[in-house]
Amino acid sequence: MSLSAEQLHRSIDALAGMEPAIARMLETIGYPPPRIRDRGYQTLLRTIVGQQVSVAAANAIWAKMEAMIGAGLAPEAVAAAPDELLRATGLSRQKIAYARSLAEHVASGTIDFDRLPADDEEAIAQMTAIKGIGRWSAEIYLLFAEGRGDVWPAGDLAVQIEVGRLLGLPERPSERETRRLAQGWSPHRGAAAIFAWHSYNARASAAKTDKTPL
Repeated sequence: MSLSAEQLHRSIDALAGMEPAIARMLETIGYPPPRIRDRGYQTLLRTIVGQQVSVAAANAIWAKMEAMIGAGLAPEAVAAAPDELLRATGLSRQKIAYARSLAEHVASGTIDFDRLPADDEEAIAQMTAIKGIGRWSAEIYLLFAEGRGDVWPAGDLAVQIEVGRLLGLPERPSERETRRLAQGWSPHRGAAAIFAWHSYNARASAAKTDKTPL
């Protein structure tokens, strides 16, 4: 279950009470919209297909995969598909390995996206056992598809940049430092990440339109 707008607002209000810089920015840019993705295998497969290509290219590859393998791209069918067929859909050799690893994990029951461990770190460990799924991808899935409100993607560059800006740091904090800085924001760190992206995008939009930086 993804974070609803109401849950997101409550968490950001709690963060604003903890951190004056967030409260000030909230007055300027308002609340971010919820970020919601479908739960399950297909969401991660789409993540793999979409790596380092445009949205249009990813959609075209997905359509070819469904045409050649079957609607819904059942994990058993993807796992059994020969490399030549997958390559014909537009997948690179690396992405073929990643897609096959994901499909094999799901088809064999090694991972069940309906029953991921309740502990975030255990769930991340299961997901990162899949080729091509790093910690960032696992954290984004848990935050957007499962609505786990305390997931903190500290390795995200935009999150690091915006945390540094909000807190008035002289330079962008490292992943380790970003994790440390947000410890006091638990259990609302997922909302903090969504707000950081919202703030980062607001600054970027202001810069593009030559407005005074926020």
